Amino acid sequence: MKPDRVSTGSQALDDLLGGGLERRTITQIYGESASGKSTFCLMAAVASLRAGNSVVYIDTEGFSVERFTQIAGADAAEFADRLYLFEPLDFAQQGTMIADTEGLLKASDRAPIGLLVMDSATALYRTELDLGREALRKLLHHMIKLLGLAKKYDIPVLITNQIFMDIERERVSGLGGTALEHLSKAIVRLEKKDSVRRAMLRKHRSRPEGLTFDFLITEDGIRKV
Repeated sequence: MKPDRVSTGSQALDDLLGGGLERRTITQIYGESASGKSTFCLMAAVASLRAGNSVVYIDTEGFSVERFTQIAGADAAEFADRLYLFEPLDFAQQGTMIADTEGLLKASDRAPIGLLVMDSATALYRTELDLGREALRKLLHHMIKLLGLAKKYDIPVLITNQIFMDIERERVSGLGGTALEHLSKAIVRLEKKDSVRRAMLRKHRSRPEGLTFDFLITEDGIRKV
């Protein structure tokens, strides 16, 4: 029987999330640029690869082979064979590539997919904001498809999100508003101050909002401080 949760590759983040990434759900990490979102995605991917799984990785901001190699270490070349990388160039292609991942999830002739990562779910959406509600409708269609894949294939989905100032609620929030927030069962906000970052739990079904840990970004991932 599979465990209910999958390690993020960071003990501190696993503890914050109550044991790791929950299967059949979307976990969202949001924060400003250079706050550590992509590092956590790569650490989670490497942890799943190290466990013998394959990983689907959709990167809309430019995948860093160098950073992947740093985090994966001596196993980088071996792990790269089981990392299925998609790099959409526009919002429409993002939707197509999400749909295309199902072929990999169905395949029985390779190591099973253990994790689906999307970094960032909203970078290309941001380029479509002039379309108003139509852009949001497309984004939510993408996220509902991801959630459907998570449920159908019993895997966790990890997404990152960019931020904006929510004037009505007078706080910094993730793009996509309450709709994307609703689709994400766990949400972690990253903040940065000089070299120190903070991870804060903003939403969880069984843990209190506001739990935090501080960390530094290191060559091989992150280090809790």
